[in-house]
Amino acid sequence: MTRFFLGVEHSLTGRAWRDRLDDEAHARALMMVQQHGLPDVLARVLAGRGVSASDLPAYLEPRLRDLMPDPSTLIDMDRAGERLAQAVTRKEQVAIFGDYDVDGACSSALLAEWFNQCGARPSIHIPDRITEGYGPNAEAITALARAGATLLVTVDCGTTSHETLAEAKRLGMDVVVLDHHQAPVDLPTVDALVNPNRQDDLSGLGHLCAAGVVFMTLVATTRVLRMKGAFARDLKEPDLLASLDLVALATVADVVPLKGLNRAFVKQGLAIARARTRIGLRALCDAARLDGPLNAFHFGYLLGPRINAGGRIGDAGLGARLLLTQDEAEAGTIAAKLDALNAERREIESRMVEEAEAEALALTGFDGEQGSVIVTGSSAWHPGIVGLVAARLKERFNRPAFAIALDQQGGGTGSGRSIIGVDLGRAVRAAVDEGLLVKGGGHAMAAGLTLHAGGMAAFRNFMEHRLEDDVRRARAQTALLIDGTLMAGGAKPDLIEEIEKAGPFGSGQAEPLFVLPAHRLVDSGVVGTGHVRARFKSGDGALISAIAFRAEQSALGQALLKGRGVAFHIAGSLAIDRYGGGQRAQLRITDLAPA
Repeated sequence: MTRFFLGVEHSLTGRAWRDRLDDEAHARALMMVQQHGLPDVLARVLAGRGVSASDLPAYLEPRLRDLMPDPSTLIDMDRAGERLAQAVTRKEQVAIFGDYDVDGACSSALLAEWFNQCGARPSIHIPDRITEGYGPNAEAITALARAGATLLVTVDCGTTSHETLAEAKRLGMDVVVLDHHQAPVDLPTVDALVNPNRQDDLSGLGHLCAAGVVFMTLVATTRVLRMKGAFARDLKEPDLLASLDLVALATVADVVPLKGLNRAFVKQGLAIARARTRIGLRALCDAARLDGPLNAFHFGYLLGPRINAGGRIGDAGLGARLLLTQDEAEAGTIAAKLDALNAERREIESRMVEEAEAEALALTGFDGEQGSVIVTGSSAWHPGIVGLVAARLKERFNRPAFAIALDQQGGGTGSGRSIIGVDLGRAVRAAVDEGLLVKGGGHAMAAGLTLHAGGMAAFRNFMEHRLEDDVRRARAQTALLIDGTLMAGGAKPDLIEEIEKAGPFGSGQAEPLFVLPAHRLVDSGVVGTGHVRARFKSGDGALISAIAFRAEQSALGQALLKGRGVAFHIAGSLAIDRYGGGQRAQLRITDLAPA
């Protein structure tokens, strides 16, 4: 790992390039080529992700039956399964309280769909981000109780909602919490709290998103009903596997690590989603003008943002309703609304990012190297967009970043995004414990918070000192890891399809990066909202199209726009561009270095 790939020690984004494969991984790749006849490029991708020749069959076709643990390994799972099964057999009115993001929408739809198939009567409440905030609130809980709900199930929220859930109990409701966010030692007093990130949970499943936790809970509940003979009498057993499309969408969109069980969820869920049998998902694909087979990129960058748009700047319940509807016309109407909201969201985000980057440059110095954490805020910012702004700041400055929508008193609500190796959720929980935040929490890569009036400076100082060492260590290891080299003429759709066999790719399962060495920039230009498109030519005359997303104002984007005729080493990931009905390779540019 001391060697620089193609000698690139300092790229245009300031990173060193290194071979992802050490000597041992090279040997594994060679063995896979020799024993299994794999193409060399696929073997390199697999070996670079820790796969050995003996692991190969199970890795390429991960199966739930092999990777699914007994749900009872999770604390409180048996209690949750018994209580949900009781709600079914008694035909109780169940209230589902979900979060307003993709994971919350998918979790709510997954649970409601299962209850519907069992003949129970579920209702869903997704809180309004602006008027209700994150998690259960007393007003909504009271309304659900008055409407006759006897069981409240919170999904993707509830782990820290002590007072509100105590109120639900006082109103006569039983409460089951299904969550995955980091948890304090002191938990709410409820009938069951299933969360693999409880401090007393030893299941090792902390990488699951909420929809993954809900799926495991439904497996446990179905088992209880089967043991009680419920399906032999008047119930038809629900087809849980048919709902894996929802679990896959949530797993990708919530940016949890694609390893083990999560990888099986996404692999099998994508296969189900590609059949387009879910009416709402099909309508959303059409609204997003998506062609070709669905993949993890589509979930994360095309469908997920549209579902999120409802919770960010519109009706937070749109996503769950879309995923549940059986009506083609309703699905088309909701999908069109989410598509319009997503376009509006992009416009708002663009303005906010411009302001946030200006503030961040003042904080980090114009070399961008001062400080370990970026904390920005404005009273003019939309609370539903701050998480996206934090993500853009994290990408540009390569360090944890917060964006906070401030109120007139200097408090407000905000979101943070982290870099690999820095646990942001834990740090935010520590700030709550120190009294610096009204509330807050999350997981390693993302967190939400509510700031005390006038508390911005104190929170910034706390985060700076708390994360300084972690950020320094993480940034020291931010070399760009390269899977191999390709020439433009070799980057063909059939090769890309071979590489995709090692997927799905996402968090914890890095998209393969290849370098096209010494390719000359033929032309370039700006397209869409700040994207830079380009074409490169190899020495033998072969051409390849490329795109750098949101790069117009960056050093990378400016090099592309001004470098016509210059030879570059180009690092990026490969995708199949199906625009216009054809198929051609496209390089999504990650980095450049002068050749």
